[in-house]
Amino acid sequence: MANLVKIEKISLKNHPQIKEDVIQNFIFENPSVLGLGELAPIQREKIQPQGGRLDLLLADDSGTRYEIEVQLGATDPSHIIRTIEYWDMEKKRYPQYDHCAVIIAEEITGRFMNVIALFNGAIPLVALQMSAYAQGNDISLAFTKVLDRVSLANIDEEQYEVTDRNYWESKSSKKILSDIDKIFDSMKNITSGYEFKYNKFYIGMSKDGLAKNFLMFRPKKNWLYIVYKGNEDVEVMKEAEDKGLDLSFKSAWKEYYLKISNFNEYNQHKQFIDNLIIGSMNYFNL
Repeated sequence: MANLVKIEKISLKNHPQIKEDVIQNFIFENPSVLGLGELAPIQREKIQPQGGRLDLLLADDSGTRYEIEVQLGATDPSHIIRTIEYWDMEKKRYPQYDHCAVIIAEEITGRFMNVIALFNGAIPLVALQMSAYAQGNDISLAFTKVLDRVSLANIDEEQYEVTDRNYWESKSSKKILSDIDKIFDSMKNITSGYEFKYNKFYIGMSKDGLAKNFLMFRPKKNWLYIVYKGNEDVEVMKEAEDKGLDLSFKSAWKEYYLKISNFNEYNQHKQFIDNLIIGSMNYFNL
């Protein structure tokens, strides 16, 4: 029988043993604790060309990198500036990726929120408040999202570099591009009149020369993402899980990422997937 136990909330700022490097290492080895999705560790204490070290660099498999700074105690101006600077450096050095700044602190102050409001959504930033609880000799960490990433622009309005099919066949593979063709052809009852628009970071939809990205494809070497828009729906996520489908949701962009191995996997779940795309069209009032 499970028992209810009392745990004590503690401050880590002056803790004799738990320092920033211990917390960094814990997050690096267990990135899922942040609640930002399935992240993979890339590097700790990454040296920056203009000086300083980025605490943590994590990434997800959709091409987003997270530049993370950890602070004990309350947020202060130096950490805020450092977080933004490291995000900006990494963004300029690796423009092929999407980048998001993340600041973690024991207390996210009102002053911090006021400063961030001045940027008016110009910087994709997530703020996580870290709470520590002691039970005996053990300490547990909990992370609460205080500020979520703000979408900087509607993807239909983004002017990504235009590419062509040859670009994607070299970046991905002819096999995956062929699977995308088959999926798109199989959806003709709902995608009639639309055609591919090849961009640097995704293959979108267009009609009469205008982008209509209710459906996008992000091809990889051996698999692909079907990307569509909508509000988060727990029941859809549960149904996808029951079907054995790999579906994730990015709240900042209101985008679903469905990982598909090939056309046969799509065809096996065609009705379910097509209904998701129809829902995305309704989301865009198409």
